[in-house]
Amino acid sequence: MSTVNGGISFWYAQDGTPAPREPLPGDISADVCIVGGGYTGLWTAYYLKKAVPFLNITVLEAKFCGYGASGRNGGWLYNGIAGRDRYAKLHGHEAAVRLQQAMNATVGEVVDVCEQEKIDADVHRGGVLEVALSPAQLARLKAFHAAETAFGETDREMYGARETADRIRVTGVVGSSWTPHGARLHPVKLVKGLAAAVEALGVTIHESTPVTEIKPKHAVTPYGTVRAPYVLRCTEGFTASLTGQRRTWLPMNSSMIATEPLDDAQWESIGWDGRETLGDMAHAYMYAQRTADGRIALGGRGVPYRFGSKTDNDGRTQPQTIEALRDILTRFFPQLAGVRVDHAWSGVLGVPRDWCATVTLDRSTGLGWAGGYVGSGVATANLAARTLRDLIKEDSGQSGPTDLTALPWVNHKVRKWEPEPLRWLGVQTMYAAFRGADHRESTGHTATTDRVAVLANRLSGR
Repeated sequence: MSTVNGGISFWYAQDGTPAPREPLPGDISADVCIVGGGYTGLWTAYYLKKAVPFLNITVLEAKFCGYGASGRNGGWLYNGIAGRDRYAKLHGHEAAVRLQQAMNATVGEVVDVCEQEKIDADVHRGGVLEVALSPAQLARLKAFHAAETAFGETDREMYGARETADRIRVTGVVGSSWTPHGARLHPVKLVKGLAAAVEALGVTIHESTPVTEIKPKHAVTPYGTVRAPYVLRCTEGFTASLTGQRRTWLPMNSSMIATEPLDDAQWESIGWDGRETLGDMAHAYMYAQRTADGRIALGGRGVPYRFGSKTDNDGRTQPQTIEALRDILTRFFPQLAGVRVDHAWSGVLGVPRDWCATVTLDRSTGLGWAGGYVGSGVATANLAARTLRDLIKEDSGQSGPTDLTALPWVNHKVRKWEPEPLRWLGVQTMYAAFRGADHRESTGHTATTDRVAVLANRLSGR
């Protein structure tokens, strides 16, 4: 049996693509128009409709709900948020602590809604385990652990090599850090269940309806225009396809593989009984989960960016990327050298120029947006959606400011990415530097982070 390449993702191969919803029938009006049928758009529709039931809400999706990152990600529901350290510098440490606390609570919020709405998304709250495989990685891990603790995560735990091996037997591991604020889930089961819950509330979803332009009170499509006082852009890695947005967020590519189901003896040799989501401290990092049906789904960067902010074709990825991800799998678990890779796929995530996730409502135009999650969107999209709900309620006079609207990522502004070819050259150079740094750190014996990686981080604005 050969590896399936593309087909959107393994998650769709396993759970099936949804029945198509009708496209926009022509010009219509709504109270709120949401552009994008992924996690951000669907969560926003969910919370807005629950809070204000009389609102007429329309969701427009170019393909079908969950076609983008929401149906292709690694299934990490965790408390990481892009830009927290920068927000601490801009707004003070305590403001960033409040943002982190909101993210910690968001993990439980998603789990609770899944239970309330009867969404069976294979959720398992095993936390997140980040491992170090070299002296330099261990030094970064200790600094990372200290920083997370300083931002109020007092329930985080640090493990040595032996304690880590008691949880999961990764070859060469020298230490790890674990947080309880994380869970594994099945991305497609979540997005399908969320779309069904939204429709049950009375929200209208139109699929196969690409929005070509967003402007105040208008979302323009080939089938007609939706006019609404509020138009919310929830398009993450596909934002560059909209008129005037090519340089707003960079569509960063990430790729994954899923193995065949492992047998009991193989799992016994690995451990991983806690089913934590698994990451490492490499510069070009990996991420993995133990799936509900006993596979390992593992991801990494692969080819990081396509010239001109282009996106992939239904998830197909390059053969060399599949091999690179297999190499990570067998480096972590050499006993799995003969295990078959059943599926490989790719997707894009949104990266702002300063690598900071944001949520915004422009009260003068009624335009809003959320995203730039830089790969941590499974949970962050939920917090963004609840924040958009509160911003709209405040703007329409239905409530005052809330704890969420006061968070430091609200209405954050950032400059656009450089034009081509500078954008392409910059990203390619950055990841070449990261891969070279990882190689040198893995073969060296110094606990100092590679200087080339430090420089690449500084120049990229990370």
